[in-house]
Amino acid sequence: MSASMSSEVKAEPNLTPLLDVVFQLITFFMLVINFSQDNFDQSVRLPVAGTARPAEEGEKANEDHLVLNVDRDGKLLFNGVAQPLHTAIETIKRESQLVKLNLKAAGLKPDANGGLPTMVILRADKDASCSSVYSLITACQSNGFFKFAMKAMNGQ
Repeated sequence: MSASMSSEVKAEPNLTPLLDVVFQLITFFMLVINFSQDNFDQSVRLPVAGTARPAEEGEKANEDHLVLNVDRDGKLLFNGVAQPLHTAIETIKRESQLVKLNLKAAGLKPDANGGLPTMVILRADKDASCSSVYSLITACQSNGFFKFAMKAMNGQ
């Protein structure tokens, strides 16, 4: 009846379920992280305006938005590619179709005038011509975008 001291029972925790949970949390947070800063092309030099003000917090949080970057040559910068006007118009048309599909999937409709709830944020280079920016605004309006915001640097 002698008990051996060398045969102790050791209880080691199983870390596999813990690692699974940690990896699932990492995956979840990688999927829901906000990449909205990627829409702002750093090569666009914004004009300086003394009356520029930041957007209201309620405006940013509650609305869907489409960011259009315009380079100094008046071309639309979309996904890192400079698009001439005719290609930019097709891109805007495609984006409006995507917004309409999302509204339809959510069971919503455009307003009575056919306007989409998406805010178009224009970031035009300070050397871009007014006619190119106007052409893009007109293309947006013809595709149902009626809410606009223009970005500028605060001159104070």
